[in-house]
Amino acid sequence: MTSRSGVQTLKGLLLAALLFAATAQAQVRLPEGDGKAIVERACTVCHGLGEIVRSGYQGDDWRRIVPLMVGYGAPVSGAEMPVVIDYLAKNIVPQPKPQPAMVPGPVEATITEWPLPTPGSWPHDAHVARDGRVWYTGQNTNKMGVFDPRTQQFKEYDLKTPKSGPQGMVDDEQGNIWFTPADAKYIGKLDPRTGEITEYPINDPKASHPHTPVLDGKGNLWLTISGESQIGRMNLATREIKVVSTLTPRANPYGIAVNSQGVPFATLFNTNKLASVDPVTLEVKEYTLPNPQTRPRRIAITPDDVIWYTDFPRGYLGRFDPKTGQTKEWPSPSGPQSGPYGITAVGNVLWYAESGTAKNTVVRFDPATEKFQTWVIPSGKGVPRVISSDQNGNPWFVQSHSNALARVEVK
Repeated sequence: MTSRSGVQTLKGLLLAALLFAATAQAQVRLPEGDGKAIVERACTVCHGLGEIVRSGYQGDDWRRIVPLMVGYGAPVSGAEMPVVIDYLAKNIVPQPKPQPAMVPGPVEATITEWPLPTPGSWPHDAHVARDGRVWYTGQNTNKMGVFDPRTQQFKEYDLKTPKSGPQGMVDDEQGNIWFTPADAKYIGKLDPRTGEITEYPINDPKASHPHTPVLDGKGNLWLTISGESQIGRMNLATREIKVVSTLTPRANPYGIAVNSQGVPFATLFNTNKLASVDPVTLEVKEYTLPNPQTRPRRIAITPDDVIWYTDFPRGYLGRFDPKTGQTKEWPSPSGPQSGPYGITAVGNVLWYAESGTAKNTVVRFDPATEKFQTWVIPSGKGVPRVISSDQNGNPWFVQSHSNALARVEVK
C-alpha cells in the first residue's frame, strides 16, 4: 500500500515533469502545420526544440537527418516520417549561428584532424584507451574504429548486429572495449586482439537507447539508458545487468562519470537535475540545479569529486559540489547559443567544446583563475559530443558532421 506521503511524492514528481516539459516547450514555439505535434513529441526525447531551430538544416537536408534521428531512437513511425520531413523542410528557416569568441590565454596548443577511413561514419564518441590508441564509434556505418597515433593508422571493425548504432565506449584493464549500441538492447565487448565481439542482452523490457558507459574501477560498468530514463550496472565478473529508473520520469539520463569513491553521477538532460546511484543498494538520488532552464548534457569530475557539466541550451559551464550542494555557473565565451557539449577534466582543468557556433571551438577553463581560453576547430562545424584526454593531457574528440578525429596538442 502506498502511504499518503508517498502519493504526494509521486504527484509532486509528475507535476515537476509536466512543468519541465511545459518550460521546454515555452522556450521555442514551432510554426503551425501538419507534423508539428509529432516533432514536439518525438524530437524532444533526446534534445530541445531549440536544437532543431538552430541546426542550420534546411530543405532536402531533412531527408537525410530525420531517418538518422529515427535510427538514434526518435519515436517516429514509417508513416509519420514523410510528414515530419515535409513539415521541417517547409517551416524551419536556418538561423545564423554565433561567431566563435576568440579568448587568448597562457596555453599554447594546436589542433590536428584526421579524416576517418569510411565516409559518412557519423562518429559519435571518442575514447583514449590505456595503450594510447584512440577508439571511436561509427554510428551511421555500424562500425567500431581505432586510431594509433604512433603509426598514424586506422583500423575498423564491423559489429555483429546490423544497425546497432554504436555510441559510447570504455576500455578495461585487459584491453577489451566495452560499448553501448544506441539502437539495440545489449552491452557489447570487442576484443581487439581477435576482433571477436560479444553481446550481453539487457533484459529489462523497458530499457531502450543504451547511451554512455563508464567503468568504476571496482569491477562494474555503469551506463545511462536514455530512452526510458534508466541507469544500468553490469558486474563484469558475473555479467549480471541490473537497471534502475530515475526518480523523475522522462529525465533522459545522458552523460555519466564516476567519482573517487566509485559513485556514478549522471546528467538528466531533459531536466535541471543531476543524479547519483548508490553502488551497493542502487538507490537513486537526484540533485536539482538552481536555474529551471538548465539542461545539463555532459559531465566531468575533477580530483576533488566536484561535478562539472555543460549546459547545452543555455550556453553555460556549471560546477556542482555534492558535499555542500552549492552550484556555480559561468557563461560560455561564445554566448547563450554556443551549445557547450563534450567535456573532460585534465587534473583540475576543464576542456570542453562549443558545438553551436559558426565554427566550433575547443574551450579551456581553469577553476583556479576562473579564466577561459578558446581555439577554433580548423574544419569548422564538427559537433564534438565527447572529449577524452590522453596520458599527456591532450584532449581528443570526433566530429560527427565533418567525419574526422581530432587532437588538441598542448605544448
